[in-house]
Amino acid sequence: MVRAGWNGAVIRCNRPSAVLLALLAIGCLFDSPFCAQAETVLAPAASSASSGLPKDWHYGAYLDVGYILNFNFPENHLWRSRATAARHNEFAPNMALAYVRKDATESSRWGMELGVQGGYDSKNFAYLEGEAKVDGADTWRHVHRANLSYLAPVGNGLTITAGLFNSLIGYESLYAKDNANYTRSWLADNTPYMMFGVNAKYPVSDQLTVTAFVVNSYAHLAHPNDQPSYGGQWSYKATPRLTLTQTLYGGPEQTNSDLKFWRFYANHIVEWKDDDVTLALSYDIGTENIADRPGHPRAFVTGASLVARWHVSGPWAVALRPELFWDRNGRWSGNEQFVKAMTTTLEYRAPYGWTNTMIRLEHRWDESSGAGGGFFRRGEVQPGVLSLTPNQHLVLLGILWTFDSP
Repeated sequence: MVRAGWNGAVIRCNRPSAVLLALLAIGCLFDSPFCAQAETVLAPAASSASSGLPKDWHYGAYLDVGYILNFNFPENHLWRSRATAARHNEFAPNMALAYVRKDATESSRWGMELGVQGGYDSKNFAYLEGEAKVDGADTWRHVHRANLSYLAPVGNGLTITAGLFNSLIGYESLYAKDNANYTRSWLADNTPYMMFGVNAKYPVSDQLTVTAFVVNSYAHLAHPNDQPSYGGQWSYKATPRLTLTQTLYGGPEQTNSDLKFWRFYANHIVEWKDDDVTLALSYDIGTENIADRPGHPRAFVTGASLVARWHVSGPWAVALRPELFWDRNGRWSGNEQFVKAMTTTLEYRAPYGWTNTMIRLEHRWDESSGAGGGFFRRGEVQPGVLSLTPNQHLVLLGILWTFDSP
């Protein structure tokens, strides 16, 4: 799945919209950590299951807990250079959320999404390492989505969405339930999981859909300046099973917003999918000149991942994901490194009514080389400084529970 505007608008994340303020008011109902309130959230939802809401209204909840065994046994329990599934050798409530959504349809053209979230995976997903954050970022990270949409009666139907919406860059989701593997790829963790701004989506034909967007920044809780960023996407369904997607992005991501220091990023996805097999190849490339370094060196990042998932039989499925990631100047991951990784996942699903429980057993190997490469391991090279090792093996158990109305 691709992580899923209104031209002329400038959105600044340090001036939250009324939609986000409303969402914050709802979020105040939940103490931190969010997981402690899961039962409070789910009880009203379950009691209204037979309330007969209109078919274009949906609501639900999600809980993700896991235990990741890191054989390097770092004292800080952290996965270096990572934002998701980053707590190791301990029980980790990685994500919990609750949402309500209304679809925009020809019979009821206004739509909306509203949701709150919490957990370890919600802490650092919305900005890259070392970036300046918007005021109140620790509060805004609890916003799952908050947007309004309108299906305009133009041609085949133009959908305009404003607020916080699913990112148009990348294949994998912030939420493990939507992915083939429990842990996310390096590409996914270093591209935006969400966007704050406006987008306009138009189906040119049954095969081709185009989208344009204006957003506040590459990462929606980063605040390098007050200028907007821009992008577009085309998605072409070449056959009933084969889809080609390209997303292009450009914008100022540094204090100096001159055009010569803009960040440019391109995301390419080829997906083949039938009832039992999914194959998805992602290739990304990004660059920008670094304004605050002597000579303004050109930063460069690129990477690729291949997701292969096979529904074996009944509740069982397996997935494999080899990947490469090169952050030449450390602008995206915070460290100059070249990473190779291989992830293998066994999944068991147990649907019941409107709920679905997924149990995933996963092994992952990563190798990080280069001037800033490496992963935390047990021991210190000097007081307060953990030693590093180029390799990391993880074995994990993830339990994912979802509740979604029809």
